[in-house]
Amino acid sequence: MLIDTHAHIDMQNYLQNFDEVLSAAKLNSVEKIIIPGVEPSGYERIIELVEKYDELYGALGVHPGDSNTFNDETVSKLLKFGLNKKIVAIGEIGLDYYWDKSFVNLQKEVFTKQIEIAKELKKPVIIHDRDAHFDSFQILKSTGASEVGVVMHCFSGAVEFAKRCIDEGFYIALGGVVTFKNAKKIKEVAKYVPLDRLLLETDSPYLTPEPYRGKENRPAYVKYVAMEIANLKDVPFELVAQKTTENAVRVFNLDKVENG
Repeated sequence: MLIDTHAHIDMQNYLQNFDEVLSAAKLNSVEKIIIPGVEPSGYERIIELVEKYDELYGALGVHPGDSNTFNDETVSKLLKFGLNKKIVAIGEIGLDYYWDKSFVNLQKEVFTKQIEIAKELKKPVIIHDRDAHFDSFQILKSTGASEVGVVMHCFSGAVEFAKRCIDEGFYIALGGVVTFKNAKKIKEVAKYVPLDRLLLETDSPYLTPEPYRGKENRPAYVKYVAMEIANLKDVPFELVAQKTTENAVRVFNLDKVENG
């Protein structure tokens, strides 16, 4: 069994073929999919999907690029919808210094507030960290985010940063980038990170793995991420599938969701 811990299948890209995307995932042993939220206007859609389909779970958050939209109403929505048992995390949240550094302080403020919400709800956080490793790490550490669980989504740091994250108890989530021929840094990370700290994801519809690079991504393709990690670590595919699934169940408390 495989779990795609990060797939934006609530996006309009999938409206016309949603059931086919889910069927393809099942055919490729992807039994569970987590849909992360990035803005309040999309929360209702995620709730609708996770309540309709047993294999779907959700997370809710405000992407750092949308920090200027965060307000008291957002907080109320996160606290309200976050009580739903199939909302298993707060995310994706974090810092992004790649596109725009003009509101860094606001990003930090909104990031910190959302960690506080996650701690109040006792749910883990899914972290978007782009070109902001130091600040992201400092905020996660100072807020004690590891108390509820931290997932470093689409990890883009080097081995040294991965080590710091693992020492803090964070999970490292890897996606299609690990299959790219020129992704030497992430391949080294995949080799280094212990299996009990790794998670699989696609970040659909983005970052499609080989051999489908350049096409729209989908949860079914998470198996190619697992295959490449198995190859890099020189371990059986089945072991990668087993360990990453166990990790996802643990950090997102999926057993509690299923058992009420």
